[in-house]
Amino acid sequence: MTHADNVDTAELAKFESMAQRWWDPAGEFRPLHDLNPVRIDYIEACAGLAGRRVLDVGCGGGLASEAMARRGAEVTGIDLAGGPLEVARLHAIEAGVKVDYRLASTGQLAAECPGSFDVVTCLEMLEHVPRPSEVVASLARLVRPGGHVICSTINRGPKAFMLAIVGAEYVLRLLPAGTHEYARFIRPSELCRHAREAGLQLSGLAGIDYDPFSRRARITGDTSVNYLAHFIRPAGTA
Repeated sequence: MTHADNVDTAELAKFESMAQRWWDPAGEFRPLHDLNPVRIDYIEACAGLAGRRVLDVGCGGGLASEAMARRGAEVTGIDLAGGPLEVARLHAIEAGVKVDYRLASTGQLAAECPGSFDVVTCLEMLEHVPRPSEVVASLARLVRPGGHVICSTINRGPKAFMLAIVGAEYVLRLLPAGTHEYARFIRPSELCRHAREAGLQLSGLAGIDYDPFSRRARITGDTSVNYLAHFIRPAGTA
């Protein structure tokens, strides 16, 4: 873990080891495949995608990045895990989808090109970094005034512990055991505080309900497990 990059090397190694299976809809990333259409629909409804400059932070193997590019966005995807990024690049080439993938941290990119994106997404990543508040601050710097920041993560509470860890990792084996660390789950109030301190305004919160048996996901008002948060950087801010 380095202070500059706010990265946990053990977390990076975990995703590096699974990189080649990122696009297998029946593999370790099956829940992400099932959740992805709902996440992308939410992003499009909140911020629009066609013609937008979008940054996908913690893009991994590119599930969300490709999906947003297919809807007409000009997408840049960044990650600090080289294996998943290479998988993302190769898959985009094979699929004929244009995405600019970069090995970079949010802090590095925010220093290079602040205020450059219409939409910044950070999906299922904040719960894997030591200091999520620093990432949120960088997201705020990267989006233009009047632009949108959309995050998805997991709430910290008993229901999330039972479903996202006990159920998903140990009972149903949807995810490898140890994928998540409960102490790093983030309550909506905590995420909103980080965003507020970074100069972002909350526009909306939504829960995601996921049925692993039918493999169906839908947006709900229940944020007790998986949830999405939509923030806006006020126009006129420096």
